[in-house]
Amino acid sequence: MTTGATPPLAPKRSRARTFLPLGIAVWLVLEIWLLTVVANATGALTVLALLVGGAVLGATVMKRAGRRAFQNLTTTFQQAQAAAQTGEVPSAAGKTGAEDRNGFLMLGGLLLMIPGLVSDAAGLLLLIPQVRSFLGRYAEKAVERRMTAAPPGSLQDAFQQARMRRPDGKVVQGEVVREDANQGPRRPDEPRPPLMP
Repeated sequence: MTTGATPPLAPKRSRARTFLPLGIAVWLVLEIWLLTVVANATGALTVLALLVGGAVLGATVMKRAGRRAFQNLTTTFQQAQAAAQTGEVPSAAGKTGAEDRNGFLMLGGLLLMIPGLVSDAAGLLLLIPQVRSFLGRYAEKAVERRMTAAPPGSLQDAFQQARMRRPDGKVVQGEVVREDANQGPRRPDEPRPPLMP
């Protein structure tokens, strides 16, 4: 006996989930092919030297970027503590574009450590400060676009609504805490409160 209700449609598969496995397979085949071409042209020792040199350079870059990120973190904490003691609002005016791009510098180091010539070329490109700043601006704009175009009820919309604005116009992440809400544990038969009113 059928009820006449149609089964829910499966969500549409995103392009990234469709083409990412294919892209990884093509990348692996290209890396192996390039390594064999270079090995046939110059010898196996040259390929080994290229791979070891890329791994050493990548480890050095990642170590340097990690130190810089840790130094920026400790400086930020020290500024926040000093601002809390004086009652001032900490400012982010001291940051330059090069300091904000440690993530891309670490990604460049990781790409250099991965064996292969295509990944080494991409890692070397990420060592150029202009490329890192361009990619950083592009990533920021892409995130802003996705956050502003979030459909109502999505996770992105929830993050957007969780932002609070200070009087000076700066956006501060936060959450709303209701003092009048029941503080005790919820009973199993009690319905969950809505996330959004």
